[in-house]
Amino acid sequence: MKLKELESCLQQVDTFEEPKILLEQYPTSPHIAACMLYTIHSTFDDIEGKLVADLGCGCGVLSIGAAMLDAGLCVGFDIDEDALDIFRRNAEEFEICNVDLVQCDLCCLEAEAYAKKFDTVIMNPPFGTKHNQGMDMKFLRAALTMAQTAVYSLHKTSTREHIQKKAKDWGVKMEVIAELRYDLPASYKFHKKKSVDIQVDFLRFSKT
Repeated sequence: MKLKELESCLQQVDTFEEPKILLEQYPTSPHIAACMLYTIHSTFDDIEGKLVADLGCGCGVLSIGAAMLDAGLCVGFDIDEDALDIFRRNAEEFEICNVDLVQCDLCCLEAEAYAKKFDTVIMNPPFGTKHNQGMDMKFLRAALTMAQTAVYSLHKTSTREHIQKKAKDWGVKMEVIAELRYDLPASYKFHKKKSVDIQVDFLRFSKT
């Protein structure tokens, strides 16, 4: 499947009907999702035939994209039942059967229960703003426990040095694969602008 084809399929994935601010629910744009997945697939060969976890999967755009790129199985983890209902509906509409869902709070997850159970972990975690300070790092910690090979994640460019230091402390290698502009549409009442550009790093973490 070509990148353009993947992106056009992902444009048909339904997103949040009523996003929950406390969960920092913002959709991953089809463009960013397709670019992430296509890179993971074509450059690193970390999707096809692999067992993939999608942390904070929301409505499933990354999981569905991974399934389209022939992941062996993609398991989406999310705390929010409403988001998972939309995910289920999306999977049914695309007639995708190589996805599974787990409803749980990743911060309270017995990470050991899933230790090294997945080849690859993909995620667009909460950036840890406003109410969720440090949430991005909790997601990253869980992801690193769960992955055998690599973790792919989006993080604000402004936090790069902090994450680099943490990765070093944890004995993992961090690579900046790309710098992206994340166009965040106004989703909540407090948003004054129609959309805002955030500089985001697309990172790959692997065991050193």
